[in-house]
Amino acid sequence: MACKLGQTGSSQGGPSLNPNGTKSHKRHLPAKTFRWTSNKMGREPPSQSQSQMSYTVEQLVAVNPYNPDILPDLENYVNEQVSSETYSLEANLCLLRLYQFEPERMSTQIVARILIKALMAMPAPDFSLCLFLIPERVQMDEQFKTLIVLSHYLETAKFRQFWDEAAKNRHILEVVPGFEQAIQRYAVHVLSLTYQKVPRTVIAEATNIEGVSLDKFIEHHVANSGWVVTKGQGKGQVVTLSLNEFNHPELKRSAADSIPLDHITRIFPVLG
Repeated sequence: MACKLGQTGSSQGGPSLNPNGTKSHKRHLPAKTFRWTSNKMGREPPSQSQSQMSYTVEQLVAVNPYNPDILPDLENYVNEQVSSETYSLEANLCLLRLYQFEPERMSTQIVARILIKALMAMPAPDFSLCLFLIPERVQMDEQFKTLIVLSHYLETAKFRQFWDEAAKNRHILEVVPGFEQAIQRYAVHVLSLTYQKVPRTVIAEATNIEGVSLDKFIEHHVANSGWVVTKGQGKGQVVTLSLNEFNHPELKRSAADSIPLDHITRIFPVLG
């Protein structure tokens, strides 16, 4: 059994359930507003609604993406994403681009937090998008090498190796709350794309949860994701996962995923 990274099996508020039973990593923006005046950043009290604040920050990034004056505020913004367990890929990419133009101002601590948050967003390709903006010399730092290895393990579904490596580098990962839970959601997502039925032991290995905590984890998905638990051979349990178009090909894809026949017939004259 893989070594524990920390307390497992607990669920945190925030992520919402997808149809296949997995939870999505929310991309909310922290509760903070900015006021842009005379090329300097001023701050207003957080009196507006969440949607208004998000719109303000997005506008700031869109209108002034290469202005170095916003760099300190975007760094603070990363820290707020960590503390409030929210996420904004656009703002983080903007900060990494600014670091390219202001390399002497780069904070490796902030960059590490951005990459960890990007890992938590898998299966989205956010980690690769962020990594492309980080100079190779910076990637040679040990903490970034570790994060790159962890990313590889997740992309290739080598969950046992991932949890072992994560346990050895707890000091890098534990600064970002919700990391374990996000990876466990990703592990369930991968299993649901691959299997219709899976032994309990496979779920335990993929999520790094065991014992009573695993019982509660499975019970939660039975109640909320449509899982069904049956007895397997011996004393083991087999979990039937919710069906989807990936683990059950006979399920029809939505009409939006199919190509209308009239679109295909239009191609033939061009090919001829």
